[in-house]
Amino acid sequence: MDIQTTKINLIHWLTELKDPDILRQLEVIKSGQDWWDEISEEERLAIDEGLAQLDRGEGVSHQEVMARVKEKF
Repeated sequence: MDIQTTKINLIHWLTELKDPDILRQLEVIKSGQDWWDEISEEERLAIDEGLAQLDRGEGVSHQEVMARVKEKF
């Protein structure tokens, strides 16, 4: 897929987008701000907990997550 097709696909997706959280995140990316400063305290805590779980060896591989999702659907 060439870059122009990618842009058109993104524009189409953006025009259909209704999730205000994703729109807010896109605005942060566009502005060049540090996303960490723009997310909620709850989101920061969730990320920190996820990193702590990985440090404790409690992580789950992408492949395992996909297998679990596939089982449910």
